[in-house]
Amino acid sequence: MKVAISSLSPREDSLISKIKKILDDENIDSEIIKRSDKMSTSNVDIMITAGGDRAILDYSHYDKEFSVPVLGIYESDSTGFLGQIDISDLKKSIGRIKKGDYEIDKVCRLSVNVDGKEVEPVLNDVSLFPRKSATLMEYILKINGNDLWHDNSDGVIISTPIGSTAYCMSAGGPMVLQRSQVFVIVPVNSMDNTRRPLIVPNTDKLEIEDILSRYLCEVVLDGGKRVAVRKRIACQKHEFPAKFVRLIKDSPMDIIAKKVKLAEELLDMPPSAKLILKILEYEGELSQKDLSKRTMLPERTIRLSLSHLIQRGYVRKKTSLRDARQKTYELNLKL
Repeated sequence: MKVAISSLSPREDSLISKIKKILDDENIDSEIIKRSDKMSTSNVDIMITAGGDRAILDYSHYDKEFSVPVLGIYESDSTGFLGQIDISDLKKSIGRIKKGDYEIDKVCRLSVNVDGKEVEPVLNDVSLFPRKSATLMEYILKINGNDLWHDNSDGVIISTPIGSTAYCMSAGGPMVLQRSQVFVIVPVNSMDNTRRPLIVPNTDKLEIEDILSRYLCEVVLDGGKRVAVRKRIACQKHEFPAKFVRLIKDSPMDIIAKKVKLAEELLDMPPSAKLILKILEYEGELSQKDLSKRTMLPERTIRLSLSHLIQRGYVRKKTSLRDARQKTYELNLKL
């Protein structure tokens, strides 16, 4: 069999080297594919991503056709639910991988069009917000070409079922079982109390039009890449679903139970701290300066929120590998 290892982030070089060594020791034909490489997966059986959820989300954006099933491998300090096995368990899982003793889950993705231009597909969610936080945005939501509502709110999120327990849930959306054939639309802090989270069939075409705000608005893809938007975005089911190798059979209810437990733990947390946690979940290790840029919160608020999160054990402070004078912050729990 042939295994490829996705190397889209230099942060995971150490983990990638460990994975490569284990595969070599077990006589499995493998190669490392970098972002700059022209990907050819015609003879690849499994694609391994190294790291937490961010690594899998990045790969989903990189490979639009998702022709090869992905196995997410993480280290014990990585975060997320999409990764399947810890690096410490890889060696004993090799036998099952060689025999093909695993299932392949197909997971719906969203195709996103911004102002007439197709952008990267998303696995979790696409959100629309003004570039400056705490600024109202006006928009019209259409489903299959028909106006559904005209809203004024902080923003709006469109989520897949697998993304329903991510940002969507933090904004008050419902938790949806992964295999449900639906999308979730969540208005964020709407001025109209009737604008509640909406569940629609994933065969529907969703459009957000006539976008107006005092500041430029942005589409955020899976909490990472940002794309400026002027007037319109359109979303529909992507023709190529994501494919995941499943070695461990976690029930959907187990995952939801973990999310509920975490939500209960975070009830008393300040909104700024919750925002920082969400940014770190999606983007990984960041400096205080990076957090300030991404959240647009005052530096004093960032410092106080980080102190709160560190004291409670949700975040840990590290010395940057690139500059020993600089401190970085990363999650210290699985979201």
